[in-house]
Order: sequence, then structure tokens, then C-alpha cells
Amino acid sequence: MQKKQSGTGTGTGTGTATGTATKEVSSLNRIDLSSPDIHQSVSLLKQACLDCGFFYVINHGISEELMEEVFEQNKKFFELPLSDKMKVLRNEKHRGYTPLFDELLDPDNQVHGDYKEGYYIGVEVPEDDPKAEKPFYGPNVWPSDDILPGWRHTMEKYYLEALEVARAIGRIIALALDLEADFFDKPEILGQPLALLRLLKYPGQISDPSNGLYGAGAHTDYGLITLLATDDVYGLQICKDKYAQPRVWEFIAPLKGAFIVNLGDMLERWSNCLFKSTLHRVLGNGQERYSIAYFVEPSYDCLVECLPTCKSEKNPPKFPPVIYGDYLGQRYKDTHIDLNVYNKLQS
Repeated sequence: MQKKQSGTGTGTGTGTATGTATKEVSSLNRIDLSSPDIHQSVSLLKQACLDCGFFYVINHGISEELMEEVFEQNKKFFELPLSDKMKVLRNEKHRGYTPLFDELLDPDNQVHGDYKEGYYIGVEVPEDDPKAEKPFYGPNVWPSDDILPGWRHTMEKYYLEALEVARAIGRIIALALDLEADFFDKPEILGQPLALLRLLKYPGQISDPSNGLYGAGAHTDYGLITLLATDDVYGLQICKDKYAQPRVWEFIAPLKGAFIVNLGDMLERWSNCLFKSTLHRVLGNGQERYSIAYFVEPSYDCLVECLPTCKSEKNPPKFPPVIYGDYLGQRYKDTHIDLNVYNKLQS
């Protein structure tokens, strides 16, 4: 059972990340999915989306036991020898293991790729399914059951349960945008989404922004929303105003049992910049840090264009319509190492 958390208002925290100077810790609204007061949930979520694009989701319905099992299995994978992890190296469908430095999110400010390891799990599509011809669709890559028994079952269970949480959040977002509650439940959006689960480990490196060293460089997420589960180690920072000089970064406090949810680029486009896709990054503080990101993306063929409730004669669409798969493919191409690099290293 998930232990019920209290409060649907503001989650505050104070604290510092080990190995860094004291930083302000941002205060985020808490959205309680078990609350019968939908009007309060919509109000709190809308306030968060207008302010910083980040909020906590509590009482989401995923059991504490499953959350703990996912983190335990996450850690077991990353503790494997590198040779075993490289056997399930990321493929062209973005399934599998991503080594240190595989992803470069902020090339203008990073001296090399992100100091993190990852593992992608996506929509399970058989090779003989016509959908498998599209980028990002296909069978997943799994570690051998002999090495990690039960690992696949745990991840598949979590993948499906997190999707239901995302759909519940999507309904509150729709109401906050003056849409019908089921707007995002359409097949091309959250009915049959291109959701990507990414397991992450940040080794015990101390980041040094002044020298271009980051756990994860500054970036925005690409899709609709991201659900982040994290351990109790500080590291995630947000910048509410990406155009400010200098940028002001605030830590997001971990909240046990909760999801940290942030908005992606497509929601910013759908809402005509009413809601923010906020810049964020990760700084290492000398401690290992584990997190699990669930990227909730529309389907590959989804046409993303300004919502009717977010435009007017005085506020015309700020972005042209875009096919989501084209956008996503380009973003991944821009930020990930070419797989041929690994082929040459292994040959």
C-alpha cells in the first residue's frame, strides 16, 4: 500500500547539497491525486504551471512496495560490471543502456557529456508489427533473467502504473487549460503515447559549473510531462527564468513517495507559452544519486498545434504546428552520441 501523504498546498524545504554552497530550495505546490476537491487540484496545478512548470504529485496510487522494488532493481543493474551493461547498449530505437557521457544536453556550457548512466525502456512493440518500422517503436532490450531475475517484470509493471498516473495528471492539466477533462486521453496523445522510462544513476562526482562539469546539463524536456521519482539526495535544480542573466538556480527538495512533475516543450507549444517548459539541470555533490524519469510523450504522428483555448486575435500562435516524432527525433540526434562511436570502440 502507498502511505497517504498529507497536504495539497505548498511543499517547502530547506537544506543544502553536500559539497556546494548553500542554495535556495524552491517551494513547489503539492497535487494530491486522492483529493476529492478537483477545483483545488486544478487551481494548485495551474498556479504551478504558470509560475515554474514544476510541482509534486502525492498519493498517486503506486504502492510504496513497488516504488522501493523499482529503485532496488535500478541499483542492481547499475552495479553490474560494465561488460554486462554494454551487452544491452542503447540501440537505434533508444532502448537499453547509456554509458557515462552518452548524452550532451548543454554543449555551450559543458566540456563533455553528462556524468550519468541511464537505461531506456519504451513501448513494447514486436519486430513484426508495422509500428516497429517507425523510430522509437520496437521491442525493448532486457538484461538476462539469469543475471537480474524479475527485473523485466518489475520495470514493465512500473511502466504501466506510471502511465495511469500520467493520465490522471493529464486530466487536471486539461481542466486547467479550459479543455474537456479527457482532451489528452485521445489515442494520439495519452491514449497510445510514446512514453519512455529512463533509469538513472549519477556516480559520486562533484559537479563544477564554472568548469563545465555537470551531472546533467541545463535542458528542457521534450514531450508533455515528466514524472520523476528520486532518492533523498539533492541534485536537481530549476531556473524559472531561462532568459535572466545571470541565471538563478534553485534546488528541488526530494519528497519521499512523491513524483516531481515538470512540463515539457510540447505542453508549452500546446498552451502557446501560457504554461512553462522549465530549464533544469543536475549537479553532483559527491554522493551517488539514483532517479527514475518517466517521459510522457505524445505518439510519434501526433500533430502538436496551439490549443483553441490558448489563442486569440491579440494572442496568435507563437509556434507553427509540428509532428511530434520529427521534433523528438531531432532532439535525440542532437544530444546523444552517434552509435557508430561505440561500434568502433568495440571492433
